Amino acid sequence: MTSPIVLLALIGVLYAAGVYLILERSLTRVLLGILVLGNATNVLVIVAGGRAGAPPLVGTAPEAEMSDALVQALVLTAIVITLGVTAFLLALIHRTWTLEREDDLTEDVEDRSVRRRLERGEQEDEEELDTTGCENTSDTDPEDPDDQDAGSAPAPARATTAAGEATR
Repeated sequence: MTSPIVLLALIGVLYAAGVYLILERSLTRVLLGILVLGNATNVLVIVAGGRAGAPPLVGTAPEAEMSDALVQALVLTAIVITLGVTAFLLALIHRTWTLEREDDLTEDVEDRSVRRRLERGEQEDEEELDTTGCENTSDTDPEDPDDQDAGSAPAPARATTAAGEATR
């Protein structure tokens, strides 16, 4: 059983493009990557199914000449699964666009804090890391302007006495 080299090259290109698109930060590109990966999987299953034959209907052709109906069922199942994942990602993209007016995923301040604590060796594993209080300024990078806005706490207000003197 030999597969056409053109279809194998197409499968490789589709998988490479799909993985590249999934690794982007834009949710729209992630959606396109999922669609391309779904199509690559469909072509892979069709090529792996062997040569084309007669329709798999009993009595229309000898059994040896019929194509395998399992391949058609697997491709149909893969199409339905890709459609479901696409619908879910479209809902996610719509929700993200409604809330933030952009479809790029941004990195969270807490994620940066967890990464820095792991690099400093304070914890062995992410599961053991206590993430409560990660918004403290000691966990943020003082040179990063994003961290200063999100991680700094407001200065405490000073109380004043009746005479107008400031107290601590």
